[in-house]
Amino acid sequence: MSTPLLLSPSQLQQLLLSESPTDSATKQVSILDSSWFMPNSPRKANEEFQEKRIPGAQFLDLDEVSSPHELGLKHMIPSERHFTDACEEFGIDPTSHVILYDTHGVFSSPRALFMFRAFGHEKSSVLDGGLPRWEAEGFPIEAKPPVRARKSVYPTPVFDKGMIRSYDQMVSNSFTDLHSDSAVELVVDARSRGRFLGTESEPRAGLSSGHIPHSFSLPFTAFLQTRTIPNSSVQYSTFLSLPELRNALVSHVGDHAEAVIQGKRPITTSCGSGMTAGVLWLGLKLLGVQNVALYDESWTGYASRASSKIEKAAN
Repeated sequence: MSTPLLLSPSQLQQLLLSESPTDSATKQVSILDSSWFMPNSPRKANEEFQEKRIPGAQFLDLDEVSSPHELGLKHMIPSERHFTDACEEFGIDPTSHVILYDTHGVFSSPRALFMFRAFGHEKSSVLDGGLPRWEAEGFPIEAKPPVRARKSVYPTPVFDKGMIRSYDQMVSNSFTDLHSDSAVELVVDARSRGRFLGTESEPRAGLSSGHIPHSFSLPFTAFLQTRTIPNSSVQYSTFLSLPELRNALVSHVGDHAEAVIQGKRPITTSCGSGMTAGVLWLGLKLLGVQNVALYDESWTGYASRASSKIEKAAN
């Protein structure tokens, strides 16, 4: 039986209640707070984790569990060894069900799920609505100092290279129009429409806005709905229903949507730095799309190279 990509708070609570006592050094359910904020945000993910969390959760720093990059890009997919070391520090073994959440609701946790799935850890899920929804639905919160997990043994996995796209692959793919070749990948960009069109500036100083030739604008927010905690101004995001996800895809890429869903057209997700591309990746996986990859460097890597062709007109 396959592991669901998404879990609700009540489903997670049932998992935790059904977890049987074990003498093993590893937990059957491992919960990771994978919150991440933009570099210009005043919020600090690890500091917020120290203040409160889902009971038993540990903090996954996506900027730390990553590979160095020649352009200084953050949170690139880690090496197999680095991923293994992180899993062992978290007390995770290949049989652990890893639950990933963030404090936005849905923002950075899909990127964390992408990482686990890319390394073959299929027993992994995102908590839909994250910590805010968990708390809003009345489930317990832990505020005492977090306890480190007992170290585990995690065999070195094999990374699925087909799930990642490189700069050279993106450039090569951009030379051909979608209508002339069915093998050309549809590229969807999770940034705002304004950044895609070049009418809004990038949050990274000195970086041009615009888009990769022949790519489509599909803001990650198009796959999400915003909820408000009752009697509060606190808002958080959750994924749309499957029919709504399909409609969102169709409204942004038109007739290409059906080909993507049917597996007749490969698709790659991109964003500013590879983070919210994970939201699109997960939304597409929820729709049953099999052939979906993620451009790890995303726009920051692409636009940082002087040789890159940048378009700013609508497609």
